[in-house]
Amino acid sequence: MKNSELDVLIIGAGPIGIACALECKKQKLNYAVLEKGALTNSLFHYPLNMTFFSTSEKLEIDAIPFISNNPKPTRNEALEYYRRVATSNALEIHLYEKVEAIKQTASGFNVKSTKALYTAKKVIIATGFYDLPNLLNVPGEDLPKVVHYYKEAHPFTLQDVVVVGASNSSVDAALEIYRKGGHVTMVVRGEAIGERVKYWVKPDIVNRIEEGSIKAYFNSEIKEITPSHLVIQTPEGEKTIANDYVVALTGYHPDFSFLKTAGIELSKDGKSIPKYHPETMETNVKGLYLAGVICGGKETHKWFIENSRIHAKIIVEHLKKQV
Repeated sequence: MKNSELDVLIIGAGPIGIACALECKKQKLNYAVLEKGALTNSLFHYPLNMTFFSTSEKLEIDAIPFISNNPKPTRNEALEYYRRVATSNALEIHLYEKVEAIKQTASGFNVKSTKALYTAKKVIIATGFYDLPNLLNVPGEDLPKVVHYYKEAHPFTLQDVVVVGASNSSVDAALEIYRKGGHVTMVVRGEAIGERVKYWVKPDIVNRIEEGSIKAYFNSEIKEITPSHLVIQTPEGEKTIANDYVVALTGYHPDFSFLKTAGIELSKDGKSIPKYHPETMETNVKGLYLAGVICGGKETHKWFIENSRIHAKIIVEHLKKQV
């Protein structure tokens, strides 16, 4: 199957991909969005009870109001908002269709997906970074007891659970599992809970650690995982503790191999930041653009919905002059 030529093909149907689609539609460009999973797939896989750090107006796209019942919106409210934006605007979004290859041609790009072959004059990559976890790279990490994504606390009730990391996701998981009856230990590479942890949550986790409700090993790392125990390297030496589950929320990274096969250059400073022009968002590959958090490479804390939603207007304003 081969589709007719598009002006713009957008890869990724997260909030920024949706914003790009809205902008293309307003400019009467012939476009389509390809998404390998569900609509806003990353948000869908967030913990069920997650609350955003940002207020709802900072998550809005294209000035479409986001009404929340809470000072900080929840995952379910965000899913409802972006779902309504996509459906009410009748956006051309193809779900459960993974892009396998992008090849530049004399007139634009050939894009091969799992379902079709597309030709497009311009391509926007807005795939985020949530699909690939940063691994611990220790023996036993492939055991079924080790998970890199956290959904809810119920499966960990009455279990000995180690939560790895001290970011927002790690702290939220540790507190929720503790309050649902799990026995929680945190293993943290740094010397304290992360500085970027939500200000209304940080005192809670600090107090739970100080009172002993949650055990925490700082300046520590897991050395080995077995079906029944963990070996941890701490400042006091190696410790072996009983363990049923490891929730390793050690962060995520973009699919760098996908970017490289598309011809996009990455910085060689260890950060793997893709090469793009900040005033147009066009990469070193002419006609190929980046939007959203993927622009930060391994620095996944630099870009969020609230500060990258402007990418859609920047990109479409530039590419419409050339289509």
